[in-house]
Amino acid sequence: MSLRIHTVRASVAVSDISVAASFYEGKLGLQAGEEQADDSRLYDCAGGTSLHVYAAPGSTGKAPATLATWYVTDLEQVVDELISKGVTFEQYDEPRTNAKGIFASDEVTVAWFKDPDGNTFAIEQHP
Repeated sequence: MSLRIHTVRASVAVSDISVAASFYEGKLGLQAGEEQADDSRLYDCAGGTSLHVYAAPGSTGKAPATLATWYVTDLEQVVDELISKGVTFEQYDEPRTNAKGIFASDEVTVAWFKDPDGNTFAIEQHP
């Protein structure tokens, strides 16, 4: 048996579910699915994927790397829309990002942002 034939969902720990909901819904434009018994939120995305956000105070923002990536067809447009909603994109020297926080190469264009708990996410576009 191989897990490659099954769907997968990213789960993200947050310190305060209501603060997280304001960010994920208000700034990222995600829509919460049916209510969960533990007050967590499921945000359905394309292709049968989803993001599970749950409260776990004390366990948030500790992952040093990107937790989830959305794949888009027009990264510049998505970044501009999110900036207009108050999302701040990370600035890196390596890989070098531009003024908007976008890294571009021949293989990929990507921008990273953090939620209120410091969890890192990416938006990525391939040529």
